[in-house]
Amino acid sequence: MREHFEVRDGDAAGRIGELTVPRAGVTVETPALLPVVNPNIVTIEPERMAAEFGAEILITNSYIIKTTDDLEARARERGLHDLLGFDGAIMTDSGSFQLAEYGEIDTTTEEILQFQHDVGSDIGTPVDIPTPPDVSRERAESELRTTQERLELAETVDVGDMLVNAPVQGSTYPDLREEAGAHAAGTDLDVFPVGAVVPLMNDYRYDDMVDVVAAAKRGLTRDCPVHLFGAGHPMMFALAVALGCDLFDSAAYALYARDGRYLTVDGTEHFEDLDYLPCSCPVCTSTTPGELRELGPEEREEELAAHNLHVTFAEIRRIKQAIRDGNLLELVDRRARAHPAMLDGYRALTDHASQLEETDPASKGSFFYLSNESAHRPEVLRHHRRLDRLSPEGDVLLTEGSHSRDYDESWSVVPPFGPFPKALRNTYPLTAELPERLDRDAYEQAARGVARLVEANPDVSFTLAHEDWPDGALGLVPGRVELLNLWGDADGD
Repeated sequence: MREHFEVRDGDAAGRIGELTVPRAGVTVETPALLPVVNPNIVTIEPERMAAEFGAEILITNSYIIKTTDDLEARARERGLHDLLGFDGAIMTDSGSFQLAEYGEIDTTTEEILQFQHDVGSDIGTPVDIPTPPDVSRERAESELRTTQERLELAETVDVGDMLVNAPVQGSTYPDLREEAGAHAAGTDLDVFPVGAVVPLMNDYRYDDMVDVVAAAKRGLTRDCPVHLFGAGHPMMFALAVALGCDLFDSAAYALYARDGRYLTVDGTEHFEDLDYLPCSCPVCTSTTPGELRELGPEEREEELAAHNLHVTFAEIRRIKQAIRDGNLLELVDRRARAHPAMLDGYRALTDHASQLEETDPASKGSFFYLSNESAHRPEVLRHHRRLDRLSPEGDVLLTEGSHSRDYDESWSVVPPFGPFPKALRNTYPLTAELPERLDRDAYEQAARGVARLVEANPDVSFTLAHEDWPDGALGLVPGRVELLNLWGDADGD
């Protein structure tokens, strides 16, 4: 049991948690964003990140500090917190990014962890091997073994009360990611980053990212705080949180600003193309695009970076409220409409509904059916599974309409859930808000629910009285069920 991480609330696999960072003497509420701070190029001062944006934790690169003579001397003399001017928690990376980019670094796991400890890092990182997507299985397996050996080595380094990351690698092989997660969870390390996903996000492969994270989560235990390394665009936070990610880091706020790009929760805009600023953050409400264009390059970059941070932190807060309200998946649904690749990611998420259902609350405030993806949410799967507990008897009418006295029992049937006793109609999720014009997925899921109930009760006779269900859905209903179309003539048996 990892006593430094406690889950307070949840929705789907997303959670609001508390990560206790003993060396910093702080508790960080998750989901949390860790702004990346490059000590050589500071766009937004860390002190301002805490005061204006509410940053409780940030991340910097210990390898850059260690290999820059002036920075190393100052860090050893003053410590990271004084060097950066930040009182919250500080995580440090190990140089694995440089290893992935350049193929070689001049440090070992023991050396870099000791250095991170010596300069006052609160959460350190060993030198893992960030295996990129789509490599050969032989390479992925070999590099994963090296990473696992280094995690075991990291356990032996005396770092006091500094927490230590246990990166989860395995390229795009789900079984290797699951194995890596189980191995990492079996160590006595503390935080669990899913690594080498940046190439997937850069290529808009959000569906593959979902599969990678879902596999890692299957290996990890529920008390493992999960960090999605290199994820910093607000468009994808809700999706990643719904998968069970707790921590995010990225330099996107600064890198995009340097390139004149303006973040929104729906994507990225080129600042020069904007006639209006579609945001209510302090930057956007106090100036105009024209006034920003008149600023010098450095001042404009700082203003754009501040806007990007405001948008990013606002989305984290919005996600927390959605978890608290029980409508995180509705937020994911809305975000998925921002880009076709995000929709692929959401659809991949619903492929893992059985996994999400394990942690999804049994009751929430509301279920809004917003798209055909809503038909595949964990709540629908859970309802179908619960049908096995029910015991109808005699001749049973499953109906979208009114009760008939010609049957022993009359049950409701509502897409996408399917059948249920009328006494349950006021229980979640059967209180769902549904559109009048449902899609094919809703009817087909309802039909699967009917099929499950019928197959579990072979001695019961069933009649399905439906309101003109599509043929594709009716084709999923077992042949022994009598079909009655309430909008036309009886379909017959």
